[in-house]
Amino acid sequence: MKEVPTPTLIDVAQLRIGMFVHLDGGWMSHPFPLSSFKIGSAAQIATIRSLGKQRVRWSPEKSDPAAVESLTHPDAADDPSLPDTVPAETLMAPAVENAEAVQRRRHREALQAQREALQLCEAQFAEATSACKRASEIVLTQPQVAREQTEALAQAFVDKMIGQQDMCIRLLTEAAGDKASLHAVNVAVISLLMGKTFGLSAAEMLDLGVGAMLHDIGKIELPERVRHREEHFTPAENQFYQEHVAHGVTIAKKMGLATGATLVVAQHHEHADGSGFPLKLNSDRMTIPARIVSLINRYDNMCNPHVPSRALTPHEALSLLFAQGKNRYDTAILGSFIKMMGVYPPGSVVQLTDDRYAMVVSVNSSRPLKPRVMVHEAKVPRDEALLLNLECEPRLGIRRSLKPQQLPTESLDYLSPRTRVAYFFEPYTAPLEEAA
Repeated sequence: MKEVPTPTLIDVAQLRIGMFVHLDGGWMSHPFPLSSFKIGSAAQIATIRSLGKQRVRWSPEKSDPAAVESLTHPDAADDPSLPDTVPAETLMAPAVENAEAVQRRRHREALQAQREALQLCEAQFAEATSACKRASEIVLTQPQVAREQTEALAQAFVDKMIGQQDMCIRLLTEAAGDKASLHAVNVAVISLLMGKTFGLSAAEMLDLGVGAMLHDIGKIELPERVRHREEHFTPAENQFYQEHVAHGVTIAKKMGLATGATLVVAQHHEHADGSGFPLKLNSDRMTIPARIVSLINRYDNMCNPHVPSRALTPHEALSLLFAQGKNRYDTAILGSFIKMMGVYPPGSVVQLTDDRYAMVVSVNSSRPLKPRVMVHEAKVPRDEALLLNLECEPRLGIRRSLKPQQLPTESLDYLSPRTRVAYFFEPYTAPLEEAA
């Protein structure tokens, strides 16, 4: 078979099932969950062709041999000069890999797939925070354009989530963006995953995503010193801070946001027991999207406060919400949030039942009790550490959660818990042990 150079471009008319393609232009520019994937159906080929691209990049080495063969020998099937069978000596020619070599190869492949998945999530998160920041920068001068940009980003999130049965919540190692856009995207991502578990319609999901991203938009009208509530605020400063909600509603109306999204902006500081602001609404008078954002906003502010030294670990934040938030937040939403995030959300530092230390890096939102963790293995370099999927380890579990400062120094250096917790989502893929 002729060698095909890699990477290379291919005309969309030549696409075949089994080819591994890369769709450039950003994850918002196409409807697929991932930007790089192996084509699995004729419908996917038709969708790629409908994007208006003349050519796309592909990786022959990651494609099925039959797909590559169809390009290099398009008439092979009709060529009478080719033998009907392959000689036995040809089949036996490649040296059989020994068990150790197979294990090393599989480790390299798994490590590469792991790195690519994380890099993809980080690139998508960076693209999302950049889009969010651009929209917020023009919201006062070009409100309708800002609305269109925010709706496009929220719609991209919804499109990626709606088509997937299971989603994973992924901890990022790198979180690009300013604090405001990081917070907005964090709240939007987790809120939309919550909306998915509640079975919200596509229209409700869009309102939830737009409202979540813009819930704090009114803060751009406040002086920097009162944009983040502090315990030492005077009554006047506290009142000044609370006015960001009214400013946000005014901006939302200028943008022409849908009613559902505007109500999220208006109600994101209300509480189920009527103790919130500005109208002291109880749960019955709040929309479901607003109840979701009220909770997720609080969770992210606990994990990522304005003063980093006050940050709680994700496990601590979840435990505190459970202990103190039963009246403040909708009971069903709080229960579903804890179930979705797992007892140990991504970013939690834990000790396993075999006494090893680890950090939770991803949780399947429908199977939260068995997360993926990065384990401190002294003999394994950190950049070669494979994530351990506890779904595949029935005899291994999590014993307890720890504060980062409780870790031994070598484990703290190895696991490097994030000073800022940032989440994104990715389609759930069955572990290799299940797929085998």
